[in-house]
This record gives sequence, structure tokens and C-alpha cells, in this order.
Amino acid sequence: MKILVIGLEGATPELLLEDERLTNFRCLMENGCYGRLESVIPYTTVPAWMCMATSQDPGALGVYGLCNRIDYSYGDWRAVTSHSIQGLAIWDQVMGAGKQVLLSGVPPSYPPWQVQGACIGCYMTPNIRQRIYTHPPSLQQEIAALVGEYPVDVESSCTAKQDWLKEAVYAMSSKHFAVLRHLLQQATWEYCQCVEIGLDRLQHGFWKFHDTQHVLYEAGNPYQEVIRDYYLYLDNELGNIFDVLDDETAVLVLSGHGAQRLNGGFCINEWLMQQGLLVLNTYPHKITPYSQLDVNWDKTKVWSTGGPCPQVFFNVKGREPRGTIAPADYEKVRDDVKAMLEATVDEQGHPLGSSVCRPEEIYRTVNHVAPDLFVNLGGLAWRALDSVGYATIHVQANDIGADDCPDTPFGSFILAAPHSPISGEVAGVHLLDMAPTLLALGGYEPLSAMQGQSLLARLPLDTAAPGDRAADEEALMRERLRGLGYIA
Repeated sequence: MKILVIGLEGATPELLLEDERLTNFRCLMENGCYGRLESVIPYTTVPAWMCMATSQDPGALGVYGLCNRIDYSYGDWRAVTSHSIQGLAIWDQVMGAGKQVLLSGVPPSYPPWQVQGACIGCYMTPNIRQRIYTHPPSLQQEIAALVGEYPVDVESSCTAKQDWLKEAVYAMSSKHFAVLRHLLQQATWEYCQCVEIGLDRLQHGFWKFHDTQHVLYEAGNPYQEVIRDYYLYLDNELGNIFDVLDDETAVLVLSGHGAQRLNGGFCINEWLMQQGLLVLNTYPHKITPYSQLDVNWDKTKVWSTGGPCPQVFFNVKGREPRGTIAPADYEKVRDDVKAMLEATVDEQGHPLGSSVCRPEEIYRTVNHVAPDLFVNLGGLAWRALDSVGYATIHVQANDIGADDCPDTPFGSFILAAPHSPISGEVAGVHLLDMAPTLLALGGYEPLSAMQGQSLLARLPLDTAAPGDRAADEEALMRERLRGLGYIA
């Protein structure tokens, strides 16, 4: 059985699963299972997609975002690449069985994965005109002959040029799907995974025009249907993909995170300065990002890099070069800062409803240099701005440009597979459950480091598969799954 995974970054349950106009998605739902899909912390594209593929959380992978601290110095950060991922992925298991795979746009896939088959790089590719973004490299010429220049991403989604952004996303996505259909038909493969970034880019650029509850929403605006129209476009592309698949292909549609409205920016480093936890040698005369601040490390205890799921770091003696927090006081200071962050308020003095967690509380293991705390500001309705110079804590602004839509914990999934006994809406599904489920359906052995659980393991032993499958066939299937370690 072939396996096709279609990643739609940012696909929200309310928009993907509840719109009856999306006939092709609903066809998958009616022939399989579906539901909300809980993501990992942080709820971001990187590391979510590799957490899905490896069934390991960010702590196990040692990857906590697009850029990570390399050591405990103050300035040594490094962007994530495909070389940053050490865990085995689902496609490694498929290739181990002597089969070929197709990967397209799965972050982080720069440099492109050296797979048995083909790989097209993701949006993290620096410059497709100057870098090799495919494996094998000859695939670039094949793509160019088919669609011309292949955009791995739009130039920016954080822009006020709405008409340009809409046109750029559609132009990009149409080329992505044309190449995908071509490879599905022409290449040899048993496992294929693509991630379409267009939906994420469009939602970041148009959410305030779409969401009637957004603080910046204006009734009757000309872009009100842009996001829902793009879901219809994706539904049509899914139908085109159906046309090139056989009946023995399992199809999984999923998103690494969801989306929602953003109420504003919370200047987290300004706030830390007010608490006496972050000290500057000189306060900037203009709005200045954290990386350019003149920090007095001999007096600073805490700082943050901001973002939708901000990371907070402590300045610990013996760990950081100029640490100020004694190791014996570390846990008490961390408890105090956690309580202070959870007590933050909005402009009117009302509680934001923020939550804070320690890495060791949410990960099975913590590798490399993790943040000391992760912060969820107001249910992610507030983005943490790392810049200083606003002279206030709450702003109706975003330090990355025009962006009114943060990533959120719950994405979506729809799974339809030949002879699968799983059907209907399924609750409580986690992103880490996807790879074990696909391996089980395909008859592959599980990866030893996987943390998720196959959805098949939830089924009662007397569950009969739908259709014409005989009871003895069902028993044989379950015996094989027991042998592989998926069910008890």
C-alpha cells in the first residue's frame, strides 16, 4: 500500500473540517477518520513537521524553533537545517524496506534530504537561483521544464500589499501542485509527503479581514473571503490529486498547527525591564530588536527572544559566561518568574490568562540548549515582541510586519486508507501519533524512539473492519500489529 501525506500548514479544524463546500476533503472524511490534531510546544512549523515524521517531541530532537542556542553564550544561535535533525523519520523506515520515497517542502529540507527517491527543498532554502534545492540535483532541470522557476516560498507574508500576496501565493501553490502531480505519476514511490506552505502565508496576511472577532476587522472589506476561497482552491487541488492515485493508496491530510486572531503585541523585554530582571547599559532611542540591545549581563537575570510562543532564558552562574542567578536559587527564581508571567494583564488591567511551562514538564528528555521557560500569552492571542523602545508594554503592532494570525496548538487531520478499521471523528489525537499510525497501516515495523501511539492501538480487539473484510483477516491483521509492537 502506498502512503501519501499532504501537509497543509495552518489548516484549522473550524475551516477545514466544518465547511461542507469542501467536497473532496469531505469525501476523505466520509471514507476514513478525522479530527483536531494537537501539536507540540512550541506550536511552530519548525520543529512540528519533523516531530510528526519522527514521532519525537522537540526535547528529544533538541530543536526548539527556527533558530536555537548552540551553547550558553549570549550570541551563538544557529538556524535549523536538515542536518540538525538526528532522529529517524518515517521515510527512513520505508527506505529501510528497500522502497523509494518522495518528499516536497517538508521543513527543514535544506539541504535537501539524500533519500532513495526524490526530495524538493522547503521554504528554508536560502536562494533557489544559487543553491541546489533538490535531490537528485537533476530534478531541478525537470521541474524548470515543467513549471519554470519554482518558488519554495513567497517573498513575504508579513506585508500590507494584499493583492500582491494573494497573487503570489496562488502562483506558488499552483506550481507546487503541478510538480507534485507530475512526480506522483512519473516517479517510483511508496511513501510521499509534501507540505504546502501557501495556506499558512495567506492566513498570516489576511486573518484580520476574515475573522469578524478580530480587533482590526472591518465589515464589508474586499478581502473577507480570501482565506475561505483558498480552502476551496485546495479542495480542487486535492480532487486533481485523486485523479492520479490508485485505490490502494492511503491518504493523510494534516497540519502542524492551527491559526487564530491576534489581539496585539506584548513587549516582553520591556516588561522584564520593569520587573528589574533585564538591565540595559543604554536604553535605545528607537525601537530595537533584542539582538541589537546593549545588555548589562552583570545585572541581568532573565531575557526573551519573543515570538508567538516566546522562549525565556535565565542568566545562571557557572552556566552563562556572566551569570547572576546562583544555581541554588535557580528553581525559586524560575518559579517566581513563572508566577509573574502568568499574572500578566492587558491594557485594562484584566488578566491575560497566560500559561508558562518548563521544558522538563512537557518533554520526555531535554537535549541541547533548551529555553528555561515557554510562555503562552493570553491563549496565544498576544505575540511577545522582543524589541525594546516602544515605551509601553501593550502595542497594536507586530515586530515582524503585518501579521494578525499566530500559530496555535490544534491543527487538523483527515486519514483514509484501504481496509482501515478507523472511521469517523476521533478525539484526543496528537501530532506524534501520525507516524506510528501510518507505519502500522503500511505494515512497517515501528521506530524504536517513537513517542506517539498508533490509532490502531485504540481499537477494541473485537472491532471488525468495514466493508468485505472477513473476521479471520481482521484477526491476522491484529496479530501482525501485535508482533510489530503496535497493540498489546
